[in-house]
Amino acid sequence: MIDPSAPLPRPHSDLTEPPDAPQAPSSALSVLQGRMLLQVTPARVGYLRAQLDAGRSGLVLCGKDALRKAKRLRGEGQFTGPVLVDPAVYEVRAASEEVPFPPSSEDTFAFDDPFEVSLAEQRAVGVTAPMTPTGYIHAEDSQALKAAVQRVAALDDTQVIFAAPIDVGWLREEDAVRQLIAWLRLVRGPKAIMLGGQMDPLARHARAVDHLRRVIEEVPGAALLRTDLAAFGALAAGAAFAAFGAGSRLRHIVAPGEKAKTSKGFSTSPHVLFAELMDFFLGKTLADRFAGAKAPVCGCAACEGLWALDEFASNEGERQARAAAHNVAVLMEWLRTLTAIPPGLARQAWWHERCRTAVERYPLVNAQLRQPDAFKVPQQLKRWALAAPAVVNGANKQAAASHQRRS
Repeated sequence: MIDPSAPLPRPHSDLTEPPDAPQAPSSALSVLQGRMLLQVTPARVGYLRAQLDAGRSGLVLCGKDALRKAKRLRGEGQFTGPVLVDPAVYEVRAASEEVPFPPSSEDTFAFDDPFEVSLAEQRAVGVTAPMTPTGYIHAEDSQALKAAVQRVAALDDTQVIFAAPIDVGWLREEDAVRQLIAWLRLVRGPKAIMLGGQMDPLARHARAVDHLRRVIEEVPGAALLRTDLAAFGALAAGAAFAAFGAGSRLRHIVAPGEKAKTSKGFSTSPHVLFAELMDFFLGKTLADRFAGAKAPVCGCAACEGLWALDEFASNEGERQARAAAHNVAVLMEWLRTLTAIPPGLARQAWWHERCRTAVERYPLVNAQLRQPDAFKVPQQLKRWALAAPAVVNGANKQAAASHQRRS
């Protein structure tokens, strides 16, 4: 429930100037600033490492052996880019007022503090900054959020990233959004927001995209991790950094105790990013749709014009690795274009126009295939396409259009 004693942020209309004195970013935030990291399991790092843009990206490791993988990357792997380890306790435990940072298993010794142990373990393997082992924060569970925030705020350590794995229900109503902003602003260091909900969380509530953008704009140091296209939307809105999930399971959180819903045929072929439509499709789906037509040949840095989008119809051979490399190569191309645009309205306008253009491509591609329902516009993409910047002056319009023509 909403906590009536929670601090309230300034009204949205008053935030024309920073409400607090500007603070120099922490060294951790300086390293991560403006980057889009790849959130990935240790086993799949080799699939995508070669495609990472060293100056604009990095890694968020999660799952079994994440700590060991981070240590190896820093040692024999000679990886010098940003590396974070996400404890992902939220996958198995919910936060509560009494225990906002629960142990990840029952095997933890009673006298150990899971919070301190996790931060120490991450620092020991050379992460760029440790992330808190926060439990899943259910919709409008103000007491759990308050307890987590107060524990992190008491550290007064801007080198610690506060992981905020919240149910997307926090972005449904205005009052909950205002309270979320107020609590997050109490943490001085970076805040890594992650959204919970089945399939596509941002598609569940009509104003979720707008409210997410507001949180990013009003919370200094806010980042968005374990997400999908929203990583670009967040960076365009001014997020400190973001992390795109390298697998469908790593693009959202499923609440503890719930069984994840998946697409049919999920295990038969890899997910492949269809850049023109700005969405992922199973390789088998792409092969089926283009069975009677020539599939687009991809010119990304991984495919180099040698692979068409209908060649990922199974998981056999090197197809999984090639699909992963293709996905990351395309994302890095988008990232380089986005970061070449000055932050602010021009960047937001570019992102909005890119989403709007993709939405308009769906009926054209379907018409070419003579299949009216071959590809359906994802709900989240529609919402980003509608989420135009409030005001775009003439100069920013011209700059955004110029970059759009070159991209």
